[in-house]
Amino acid sequence: MNPPIQLVVFDMAGTTVRDDDAVNLCLRQALNEAGVSVSRDQVNRVMGIPKPLAIETLLREQTPGAVPSAGQIEALHDDFLVRMIRFYQTDPNVAEMSGATATFRALKQAGIKVALDTGFSRPIVTVILDRLGWSSSELLDTTVTSDEVPRGRPHPDLLFEAMRRTGVTDAQRVAKVGDTPSDLQEGHAAGCALVIGVTNGTHTRAQLEVHPHTHLIPDLAALPALVIPPGKG
Repeated sequence: MNPPIQLVVFDMAGTTVRDDDAVNLCLRQALNEAGVSVSRDQVNRVMGIPKPLAIETLLREQTPGAVPSAGQIEALHDDFLVRMIRFYQTDPNVAEMSGATATFRALKQAGIKVALDTGFSRPIVTVILDRLGWSSSELLDTTVTSDEVPRGRPHPDLLFEAMRRTGVTDAQRVAKVGDTPSDLQEGHAAGCALVIGVTNGTHTRAQLEVHPHTHLIPDLAALPALVIPPGKG
């Protein structure tokens, strides 16, 4: 690999965190509580982007020409936030995606930095990291949330912030990994050397392959072979 990868930036829900489609469900429940009915596929199309923007997009789709108020978007996001925090705190099925910790460890042992970025806001991420025991883990160099940057996905701001925090200056030494089109678009917009889609999350291989990428893999176990130079693993 030329040049070698210095940083891998992973998405969270559906990529490194198993949630059994809870993000989609909680967003639909919050909207339904406000009298707005949307389908799983509609929500999937805005998966990975900052949740207030996802809510605004869905509201605009439901009522073309109407402009949702800031108060309406905030109220729906607050409801979604409560539902997601409750889920990640209490649901017995919350877990890391298969192989996540092992993948982080393999990368760190090879001298590669590991970051998480997400369309979630910091309160949800704090709960997830605590639940999975990653808050005090030495396996993560940084985590970046959508409320900590000017623009979320598909813009590259999250990724650039992860680079800034880890001291990596060249996007050609970064790999982006995620399970949604917005993850792939983010990596492409940032100019990452590797833009890798995992197909065991919210989107299938067929749904991801039409978006910019360098690789599509079935799960995280396949990742180290793509980014760790021979002899470093």
